[in-house]
Amino acid sequence: METPPPATPEPNPEPTPASEIVPPPTPASTPAPPAVVSATSPEEKQWKVILNLSALCAFFIPAGNIIAPLVIWLIKKTELPGLEAEGKKVLNFQISYTIYMIAAMVAFFVGSCLIVPLILPLVVGIPWLIFTIIGGVKASNDEPYEFPFTLKML
Repeated sequence: METPPPATPEPNPEPTPASEIVPPPTPASTPAPPAVVSATSPEEKQWKVILNLSALCAFFIPAGNIIAPLVIWLIKKTELPGLEAEGKKVLNFQISYTIYMIAAMVAFFVGSCLIVPLILPLVVGIPWLIFTIIGGVKASNDEPYEFPFTLKML
């Protein structure tokens, strides 16, 4: 017994108009994840930014990068609970970079006849400025930020 060849569909003499073409069904999209709701109040967020950027007082006051955040932290840590941890992070960072800058300045004066010690204060100072600003921006966006190269003292 011979099996008949499979039937081939007859070619459609007229193309289907574009208005009659039905697109394939789209798969059900997954729902968007819920927006992250900040647990901090706007006032706490504002003080975190002030706490981070107050370190820029170092440009006007000697040791202002430690004194200004310390004063803000001591005054506001009992009123705003989220400021406790942020203040410790900022102060640890500022104290660490002050130690690094003192070491760079000692190397600068002791080895001033060499090229490398001459650029050490810049190697410490520029990252300090950049990381301080990044910390303020992250605080304004209510994002956690761990400062790099920080000694944990508090």
